[in-house]
Amino acid sequence: MGRQSFEVVNASSAAPEAVFALLADGSRWSEWAGPLVRRSAWDREGTPEPGGVGAIRRLGSAPFYSREEVVEYEPPHRLSYVLLSGMPVRDYRADVDLIPDGAGTQIRWRSSFAPKIPGTGPLVRALMAGIVGGFARRLAVAAARG
Repeated sequence: MGRQSFEVVNASSAAPEAVFALLADGSRWSEWAGPLVRRSAWDREGTPEPGGVGAIRRLGSAPFYSREEVVEYEPPHRLSYVLLSGMPVRDYRADVDLIPDGAGTQIRWRSSFAPKIPGTGPLVRALMAGIVGGFARRLAVAAARG
């Protein structure tokens, strides 16, 4: 059950501050994240409120939700979170780095995890990389729209 990891990189014409504002607002993911996230809300606010360290966001569609806890909050450059529930993985962590790129932002989303079911790592990695890649693309576009 080896550790799996992947990285998704996307570019937005929006400034890092605009990208970070959308990424860090767990209550607004349903506005931009696509069909897998029809509902988004805070289960717990963090420090600083609402989306800082310790915040728990709930994302998904009934009856399938994931719960994620923010573990690093460094506006407008980095947001890191761990998955608490909702996917067939253990020890999932994602680090989203927002790197200034001219007038825009390079979004670098790195994730790692261990599969819960032996032998499923490559399949789960491909599935999760596709989902996260969609999130990164939609985040880039939504931030640019303002």
